[in-house]
Amino acid sequence: MRKSIAAVLTAAMTLSMAFTAFAADDYEIKMSTQLSEGSPFVEGFYAWADAVKEKTDGHVTIEVYPSAALGSDEDVIEQALQGANVAVLTDCGRMGNYVPEMGILNAAYFADSLEEMRKFMDTDVFKGWTDQLEQEHGIIVLNFGWCDGFRHFLTNKPIYSPADLSGVLIRTPGAAVWSKSIESLGATPVSTVGWAEVYNAVQTKIIDGAEGQTSASYPAALYEVLDYMDQTGHILLMNGIIVGEKFWSTIPEEYQKIIVEECAVAAENASQKVADQASEFEAKMAEAGMTIIPPEEIDLEAFRKASEAAYEALGFTELRKTLYEMIGKE
Repeated sequence: MRKSIAAVLTAAMTLSMAFTAFAADDYEIKMSTQLSEGSPFVEGFYAWADAVKEKTDGHVTIEVYPSAALGSDEDVIEQALQGANVAVLTDCGRMGNYVPEMGILNAAYFADSLEEMRKFMDTDVFKGWTDQLEQEHGIIVLNFGWCDGFRHFLTNKPIYSPADLSGVLIRTPGAAVWSKSIESLGATPVSTVGWAEVYNAVQTKIIDGAEGQTSASYPAALYEVLDYMDQTGHILLMNGIIVGEKFWSTIPEEYQKIIVEECAVAAENASQKVADQASEFEAKMAEAGMTIIPPEEIDLEAFRKASEAAYEALGFTELRKTLYEMIGKE
């Protein structure tokens, strides 16, 4: 009898150890974003998750949490820094809270095309910034190639020039480069409202409008509470996915390599989908009653000139000149 009990206990311990060893080889990443279901990027995150799960034989799973389900971007970044198993879609503006110069890529009218933006990101200067994020702040950049298109103003009155934005409360992300840029363009920036809260904030008159890209504005149904999309194209939004070094260092290198490679593939595909769907989303918003004011009806030169104040306020004037020289942009 004693031998039987001992045998059962031994078997149980063996199974327990085997389970523990298996569990230790499994990793879960919680992918956080403020974007809604239906966004091309959210679909891209699911594609990334499927590819990683397949190529790691199920040892790495990525769970997607849209609509700020895990909290604001700032909150999730802080979780990542503390060692939580989270990844978050972020931008150079928010990363500018850690490496100030990095914010310039989200300054108004900094880049005119995706090709230009990629040239900036291929420079040693940009690599130096991402190295600084890792070495000084414990932030690992998995990929910064998620292009979500140009951002426009979304309002309840038509906007043709910076003067039209005077006194208008516009939601914008919570980083200095965003606030200074929107302020320079004539609006009053409000950075305390998350993207997922814009719809209700407009209804309750906490804000008068927002500024955002088509790929996010349509899934968020902002055409139901805002009458105009004013196509100022003031910021080309390049996003990146970051994780904290504390958690990242627990993942074997072979899995890290797969995660990074598949993130790049998903970023390229999602960026292309954003570009392909832009006109379709705009048509659907117009069909729902939103008036689309095209660039040719807007005084873009006045907006560009106004944006100079943001570069001066942020101390980015000389940095912009240096970066333009590096890629041959006049």
